[in-house]
Amino acid sequence: MPSLNVTFTEEEMEGVRAAAAAEGKSLKQYMHDLGVREMQRKRFVAGAASWADRLRAEFDEAFPDEIPPSQRGEGATAA
Repeated sequence: MPSLNVTFTEEEMEGVRAAAAAEGKSLKQYMHDLGVREMQRKRFVAGAASWADRLRAEFDEAFPDEIPPSQRGEGATAA
C-alpha cells in the first residue's frame, strides 16, 4: 500500500497533533482522513457546480427578475 512522508515544522506538528487528539484519532488516521475529506469535498463542489449550470436556464426562466450575484452592483440585492 502506498505511503507518504510529510515534513512539518515543530509548530505545525503541534497543531496537527492537537487536531488529531481533538477528533480522537491517531496522527496517521487523522492525516489520511483529512486528505480523503478534501478529495470528497472537491468532488462535491464540482458536482454541485455542474448541477447548478444544468439548471441555470430553467431557474432564469422561472425567476426572470432575479439578478445573479455576479451582475449586481455593489450593495444591490436580489429583486
